[in-house]
Amino acid sequence: MEISIGIVEDHSEFRQSLIFLMSSFSGYRVEWAMGSAEEAIGTQVPVDIILLDINLPELSGVEAIPFFKEKFPGQKIIMLTIQDDEESIVNAIRAGADGYILKKTSPEKILEAIQQVYEGGAALTPMVAKQVLALFQPQKAANESPTKLTPREKEILSLITQGMTTMSIADSLFISLQTVRNHIKNIYEKLQVHSKAQAVARALKEKIV
Repeated sequence: MEISIGIVEDHSEFRQSLIFLMSSFSGYRVEWAMGSAEEAIGTQVPVDIILLDINLPELSGVEAIPFFKEKFPGQKIIMLTIQDDEESIVNAIRAGADGYILKKTSPEKILEAIQQVYEGGAALTPMVAKQVLALFQPQKAANESPTKLTPREKEILSLITQGMTTMSIADSLFISLQTVRNHIKNIYEKLQVHSKAQAVARALKEKIV
């Protein structure tokens, strides 16, 4: 099964290089490639993964995330940008990005990140995760604490920080996929996060695992 991809990148040469990269490998299909967030938001063609730049004309990539999520909730978004500062990273994650990689990342790693996010993982490299720590300040419910995670939830959170997919976690722990999903849902509620990327950042910041 092919992974359908949308590209939002205002630099035409880099946009074309991404299209060429995807077309060079089986299992990936570029449905559309746009030069602005507004143009992409206007499309009626949903995709599995959006590769989204931050520095765009008019509406920025981070500002566009909620619009993409609202229009097609099932779409996953990977920020693909030159911005490697903490503020850009944390703003993108807070807005709902499912991954954050830099344009200098090798083509193989870009494809790996797409596959990882498609399978339910978080394409958040250790370097990016470390940069998140300085500014990431998740909201915490007064009656909840990371220490209230059960041993199994901590075990699953640890595997998530290692980049394992939900299916891989189920296989490694010899439990059902639905059981893992239930644990992840509970982890999200207790940590007050909404994505695996946010859970990784919270886990690293507060040394939960």
